[in-house]
Amino acid sequence: MSDLDRFYQWIIETPPLFKLCPPFSTVADLPNLPFSQQQPYSGNPRLGFLYQHLCTTLFIESPRYKLLAEEIQLNDENGRTIGAVDMILNNLESDQYEHWEVAIKFYLLHQGIWYGPNALDQLHTKLERMLSHQLKMSKRKEFHQQLSLDKPASEHLLMQGRLYINPFSPETIPEQCLGYDLEPSQIAGYWCYIHQWEQITESLYLLPKSLWAIGQTNYNEPIEKPSNKFVHAQTKGGQFWFIVPDSWPNNIGT
Repeated sequence: MSDLDRFYQWIIETPPLFKLCPPFSTVADLPNLPFSQQQPYSGNPRLGFLYQHLCTTLFIESPRYKLLAEEIQLNDENGRTIGAVDMILNNLESDQYEHWEVAIKFYLLHQGIWYGPNALDQLHTKLERMLSHQLKMSKRKEFHQQLSLDKPASEHLLMQGRLYINPFSPETIPEQCLGYDLEPSQIAGYWCYIHQWEQITESLYLLPKSLWAIGQTNYNEPIEKPSNKFVHAQTKGGQFWFIVPDSWPNNIGT
């Protein structure tokens, strides 16, 4: 099975970061066909673009949906960028339009806040923007000027990824973010500072970003202690680790 096939299955099988309640959604119950892409993926290699491509493919392959539009770029009357709508779908079973936003994110818990490896990115700010801005764009006049719908589209947020805790600096793990319940099964990764490296008892193997979600199947040489940048790695047993500089998260932008 190729890495693309594995990622496709991971999207189907992996619970979102939040427990299901509107607008949080899942594709686990989606009638779908096996991944059938004949040509290699040639789009933007960044993980988020690949993730959105596979999500779109999943909806296209499903008999439940018809894809009406994707990546609808919105600008205001002065030409300033408002944002982009990920997908508008027609649910053929319910005869309902659906606006889907999809995101794959990885966050590390530190002093009660979930930070991205780049600490400028934080779960609560990302979630707030998704809920208050991204999902509301299909209600804007600029959207309807491009795609006229005869009834409102329901809002759906698919946010997958993984949440990481530091086993060497234990703290209380939040159960919620912005009042929404986190999915405990997705608090499944570990992280630590470089100065805590020696406390890790298993060899770690470097993960290219394209494999952050699904992990390695081929293991070469284990990594040595990092110097001054974060790395994402895993053990042969499948445990995911971020190793971050001792100055993190105060090294924002470096």
